[in-house]
Amino acid sequence: MKHFTSVHHIEDLDELLLLAKNIKSDPYANKSLGENKTLGLLFFNPSLRTRLSTQKAAANLGMNCITMNLNNEGWSLEFEEGAVMNGDKAEHIKEAAQVISQYCDIIAVRSFPTLTDKKKDEEEQVIQSFVKYATVPVISLEGATEHPLQALADILTIQEYKTKSKPKVVLTWAPHPKALPHAVPNSFVKMMQMAHVDFVIAHPHGYELDPEVTKGSIIVHNQEEAFAGADFIYAKNWSNYNDYGKILSQDASWTVTPEKMELTNRAKFMHCLPVRRNQIVSDAVLDSEASIVIPQANNRTYATQAILTQLLNHENK
Repeated sequence: MKHFTSVHHIEDLDELLLLAKNIKSDPYANKSLGENKTLGLLFFNPSLRTRLSTQKAAANLGMNCITMNLNNEGWSLEFEEGAVMNGDKAEHIKEAAQVISQYCDIIAVRSFPTLTDKKKDEEEQVIQSFVKYATVPVISLEGATEHPLQALADILTIQEYKTKSKPKVVLTWAPHPKALPHAVPNSFVKMMQMAHVDFVIAHPHGYELDPEVTKGSIIVHNQEEAFAGADFIYAKNWSNYNDYGKILSQDASWTVTPEKMELTNRAKFMHCLPVRRNQIVSDAVLDSEASIVIPQANNRTYATQAILTQLLNHENK
């Protein structure tokens, strides 16, 4: 693995999950691996779990961290090729990425979509520009279309809590007052397609994800039908894909409630957080023993540490 910007960069999922489990059992066992190495964390958007878990994972490996919030620190970056830089952009990504590469052994970047320009978002301009011009490995801390570190923590959590070899996992759309990206659901879909699970996507008509991402997955438009016999319920909102970035529905009947959880096989409830209480999911579900959102968030550290370990080992070869 040279970079980690997509779930599809995982070469052997079983091997990676075993590594993450071993790391979780002894997080400091390989602390010398990152000695005298520096991880650069570049945030174009807010973060809580991703930032803290990545810093902790790096520290567990003995790495130093340099963090910048590029929306209000540093120069405004230009990403367009051939740009005449006579506006408000002071530095081009060509120079910036190469300079940062001299300071950091791995670069991790977080950048959200516009939700107005589908083509530009799907090009992942910010993260892919770092991949193109940096001379060190690049990790996605969430991009316009994927959040692979979250998806790795998700499957690690499912592995820990499953009670049968092939559990039924449901990704369900739920209402939200804001237009949200497709990164988390996209990466979760890709991960479930790689995993040994029965996977179902549930959403109202008009809330299809990118058909190239969901191709081959079962999709239903009746939430209760999807919940029947499920072992894991993963709730997430996403905005419209075809009418890109728009909110066409805030249907409260899609909120996850105890009544709906009763249809499942004593399913565990999952969410990437932050979560809107009593809109995405009711208090009664989120505060119940069925909810595993806190251990799910904890697994962000060990998933990230596993990726850092693989990248550092690759660089040391």
